Amino acid sequence: MDSVNATAREALESKVLESSIASATQGVIGIQQSDGHWVFELEADSTIPAEYVLLRHYLAEPVDAVLEAKIANYLRRVQGAHGGWPLVHDGAFDMSASVKAYFALKMIGDSTDAAHMVRAREAIHARGGAVHSNVFTRFLLAMFGVVTWRAVPVLPIEIMLLPFWFPFHINKISYWARTTMVPLMVLAALKPRAKNPKGVGVDELFLQDPRSIGMTAKAPHQSQAWFTLFSALDSILRVVEPMFPKSLRQRAIDAALAFTEERLNGEDGMGAIYPPMANIVMMYDALGKDENFPPRAVTRRGIDKLLVIGDDEAYCQPCVSPIWDTTLTAHALLEAGGDKAVPAAKQGLDWLIPKQELEVKGDWAVKRPDVRPGGWAFQYNNAHYPDLDDTAVVVMSMDRMRREHGTAGYDAAIDRAREWIEGMQSADGGWAAFDVDNFEYYLNNIPFSDHAALLDPPTEDVTARCISMLAQLGETEKTSKHVADGVAYLRKTQHPEGSWYGRWGMNFIYGTWSVLCAVNMAGVPHTDPMMRKAAGWLVSIQNKDGGWGEDAVSYRLDYRGWEAAPSTASQTAWALLALMAVGEVEHPAVARGVEYLIATQNEKGLWDEQRYTATGFPRVFYLRYHGYPKFFPLWALARYRNLRNTNSRVVGVGM
Repeated sequence: MDSVNATAREALESKVLESSIASATQGVIGIQQSDGHWVFELEADSTIPAEYVLLRHYLAEPVDAVLEAKIANYLRRVQGAHGGWPLVHDGAFDMSASVKAYFALKMIGDSTDAAHMVRAREAIHARGGAVHSNVFTRFLLAMFGVVTWRAVPVLPIEIMLLPFWFPFHINKISYWARTTMVPLMVLAALKPRAKNPKGVGVDELFLQDPRSIGMTAKAPHQSQAWFTLFSALDSILRVVEPMFPKSLRQRAIDAALAFTEERLNGEDGMGAIYPPMANIVMMYDALGKDENFPPRAVTRRGIDKLLVIGDDEAYCQPCVSPIWDTTLTAHALLEAGGDKAVPAAKQGLDWLIPKQELEVKGDWAVKRPDVRPGGWAFQYNNAHYPDLDDTAVVVMSMDRMRREHGTAGYDAAIDRAREWIEGMQSADGGWAAFDVDNFEYYLNNIPFSDHAALLDPPTEDVTARCISMLAQLGETEKTSKHVADGVAYLRKTQHPEGSWYGRWGMNFIYGTWSVLCAVNMAGVPHTDPMMRKAAGWLVSIQNKDGGWGEDAVSYRLDYRGWEAAPSTASQTAWALLALMAVGEVEHPAVARGVEYLIATQNEKGLWDEQRYTATGFPRVFYLRYHGYPKFFPLWALARYRNLRNTNSRVVGVGM
């Protein structure tokens, strides 16, 4: 009788699981774009929408009262219980986000006597005032005349003329820092003043005369010795910079303009991210180019394409993520399988083929001049800055389509991407996101780098993705030096409790999922102590409700490992995929995780997720991918079903 009951229970569970997968599959297919791709909202914190409002007033653009009212609604909604604005949902107070959000709301027209503005001001004062704003916020305040240029680091535009052997060079920092800094250096040289027709300032956020404040203090990540040295150099530059020959300054500005105009990238914008795009528009304004000047006009139009405008709220995205969204959704649909899912995935993958960059040798080629381009970017177009993470994931999805369904047309794209990724491996065996051998760590000690995100060194998650791709294409530790060196890198970077750091997803759950998928595909035995320790750690941090969660606090400088948080659909899916990659499909923790996902699925077949589970820059800038709770849970549930229906119980793909 017990066996009959068990069989009936398993049949019911199987039916419920199948229904959940079918519902999620239909939900995901239902939001596919007409040309085959997927693109979901990419939400950051309050800083980007606040900066968008301030940019419009900086330029004295006509007031769009309807749009501003919607942005104000958004900013008011995401204000924290502490009175300020956080970097993540339900997060701690952040000074710079709070200063910018308050400034934007005041610019829109909110009364400083309004309850939410009073609470914000009191929260800022209680933490020492706006003097504790970061460097980027200080540049903004300097251009609005709230603080003087003494409050920001010296960024001499003559940096553009330095030789590569010099300790600081524009190609020794990350792509995002490079594209942001070049137009910002022009602004620092010209020191323009915002038009600001309403004459709005935020002196009241300071506990002292804001025009009296000097440079920022040393950031927690910075070495006292290095910071002292660079601060001394900053002091010297303040004295000598005005003496630089005007002809030299003009040559440097011309070099910055040449750099920018080579990379303008149409309406997708230089670097295809908001900060450099906004800086470029302000740069051309400072250079006397009006709103009809083509480079300025096309970049300005690109900024508006980042807006998400709803019925009651609006915000500005930091960038868009169509390549990432499309390839990950295709993976989930290929796992789900079926007459509708596979054709939809193929349509998405076919859309990706022409997005591969085969011609432009981007900034990465400075250190790898003999490597041919072959990567995909994150955004619709970003030819100078393809990234390895996207490229590896696209290749795995295309390879899976051709292997499992006999689909032709992907071989050339896969081969070229493989060549590029192998050529982009760094000297330590790891892979970075956009650059190679970016080991100039001393540069994070310059006063400008109070955000600690000036560089793009190799990371565990991207390294894992590249290994996953190479291994899925047939390479192993024994046959490939690339894979062997990469696995050795991952062995060295495992934390004592068993986890790996996640640079681009939050955090140790993401990193551990990425690595376990990779080492499984590379042929590391599931009995390897590295894998057993990681699996045991994942089981140990499961929440009581069966899900997994992790807080952004886990990125703290004083490393303490994973930090508990409420369960989320995406982090639960990563943990499940990780455990299944090491052969734990039958583990009770996996069953509980699957039950959590099924129980939290909404009426549209998808999942709701307010918490941020992705990372732009640790401790500074986080992301909420609206697609993550749509395709990752589907992927995990389908993987669970598929493994339970096979005898081997082995994951045979790289993700």
